[in-house]
Amino acid sequence: MRHGSLPLNYARLSSLLSLCGRDAKCRLGSSLHAAIIKNADHFSFDGCSNHRDVMVVWNALISMYSKCGLLLDATKVFDQMRYRDSISWNSVISGCLIGNDWERGFWYFRDMRRSAIGRCDHATFTTVLSLYVEMELLLGITMVHALTIRSGFEQAISVGNALISAYLKHKCSNLAQKVFDGMLERNVITWTAMISGLAQSLMCKESLVLFQRMRRVEQANSLTYSSSLLACSGLVALHEGQQIHGLIVKSGFLMDLCVESALMDLYAKCGMMEVALQLFRACKHPDDVCLTLILVGLSQNGFEEKAFKLFAEMVGSGMEMDANMFSAVLGAFGPSAPFSLGKQIHSLVIKKSLGSNVFVSNGLINMYAKCGELQDSSKIFKQMEIKNSVSWNSIIAAFARHGHGSEALRLYEHMKAEGMEPTDVTFLSLLHACGHVGHIEKGMGFLKSMSLDHGIMPRMEHYACVVDMLGRAGLLDDAKRFIEDLPLNPNAHLWQALLGASSIHGNLEMGRYAAEHLLLIAPECSAAYVLLANIYSSDGRWEERARILKMMKEMGVKKDTGSSWIEVEKDVHIFVVEDRVHPQAERIYEVLNELVALIRDQEHVLHKRSQLYDIKI
Repeated sequence: MRHGSLPLNYARLSSLLSLCGRDAKCRLGSSLHAAIIKNADHFSFDGCSNHRDVMVVWNALISMYSKCGLLLDATKVFDQMRYRDSISWNSVISGCLIGNDWERGFWYFRDMRRSAIGRCDHATFTTVLSLYVEMELLLGITMVHALTIRSGFEQAISVGNALISAYLKHKCSNLAQKVFDGMLERNVITWTAMISGLAQSLMCKESLVLFQRMRRVEQANSLTYSSSLLACSGLVALHEGQQIHGLIVKSGFLMDLCVESALMDLYAKCGMMEVALQLFRACKHPDDVCLTLILVGLSQNGFEEKAFKLFAEMVGSGMEMDANMFSAVLGAFGPSAPFSLGKQIHSLVIKKSLGSNVFVSNGLINMYAKCGELQDSSKIFKQMEIKNSVSWNSIIAAFARHGHGSEALRLYEHMKAEGMEPTDVTFLSLLHACGHVGHIEKGMGFLKSMSLDHGIMPRMEHYACVVDMLGRAGLLDDAKRFIEDLPLNPNAHLWQALLGASSIHGNLEMGRYAAEHLLLIAPECSAAYVLLANIYSSDGRWEERARILKMMKEMGVKKDTGSSWIEVEKDVHIFVVEDRVHPQAERIYEVLNELVALIRDQEHVLHKRSQLYDIKI
């Protein structure tokens, strides 16, 4: 083109510009633009008899600059065009969408509507609908919907699909359903958009019903299967999920990364971590989504140690760690987690410059708090430039958990002063804090404020905190009355809180009353038997205690094993009573016997001293 006598023909040049846009070759694309300007006679609307050929090239230029992220250059080309068609307008509006300049895109759409040239087509409507979704303007979507009907494009499949997606992203499932039901023709994208949107709107049952309808008329694709698995995860519907798993194997979509991720998420949420891990190990090229899902699954299913080992394995393999992965592994930390590993992860966070990420910082706050390092937790919180509700909830919960109720309440006042709206989790921590410092009136005020001032309906966890708060203060009758006056049927947590308070204060009658109700709801609850037996012990009623323990044995209920742990040189050693499993058990018992002998010697010396001291001279 540069050295020949004639420029490249219009079709080849527009194809080359399209390739430049697709591969983001903006330097080559701008060179082609320069060549077009040099050959102005050949590429001007005046110098060519067929305006359509020239239009194709200039439209390709707009599209190329838009896809390369050079919106200013795209708009310059568009503004200099003497003639424009619908593709010209669609290209520049699409460029505004790509460049996140939604307001400019809106003005171009308005000008297009006013222009006599460039009639809106199905591509215009789908692009503009995407624009309004990004702008979060539901009114704009409904206006475009009205325009599609007026222009006769309401039955275009691409327009219908865009309307369904737009309405579902704004949680308007009823409007999306109306569009779906009104479509005379549907394709796999239509069905998938509806199934995916319903699942993401937590209408999981409706999503699965629609998936069953789809299978009668349309072949599912990988996105359809991953969306239906999302619905199964939301319902914790293992049986249905396994059936869809079978369909995926038959359809040949098992190696699709999105489908693999959805299957891992399903099995993790259903508590089948072994299957989820098998899928992860079978994945040839696991991405950050897969690793994040499996780390979260391990953490939530009580396999924290496996989560730590997997994370260390991935770091050792050279896999790039992102903020989501760090957030996921930090969520696995509890009181018995290796604190040295937590500090190493914090070092990695600093090394990768992720300390400013709000989700990672929230994870660090929780990690330090759960490992008993409240000062470090507070330091992370204070260093955060941007805080969200989770950040405030985390630090308030940290102080409440460590018994600093007054500080937790003070932080809540700061949270309100910052204009941050509390959530239901905030009030859980506040009620917990009030229970520790004995602020009964303030705690009851928080409970009322939830619904009256913030529109948050209390859950059973909140009511259990109130019962615990009243019980700690010795107001057992008030706690009992509170449970009985609830508009909902009390669950096991409430009766367990009352039983625990009865055990603390040695109230036999109240303890028996709470235990009877608790065992009716949860006969397998070991805490009910143990706490009731302790109450009988404190009152010296040994026969009653023996009867409770016998009943516990007959029911096949076993007391949860108590454990202790210590961290030595990055390894956490966990022990239970009469533990013989530890590889150094023999040496440990030798030291224990020496300590016991030493303690007894000291007791004997003290006893002799007290006897000598009592001798009258």
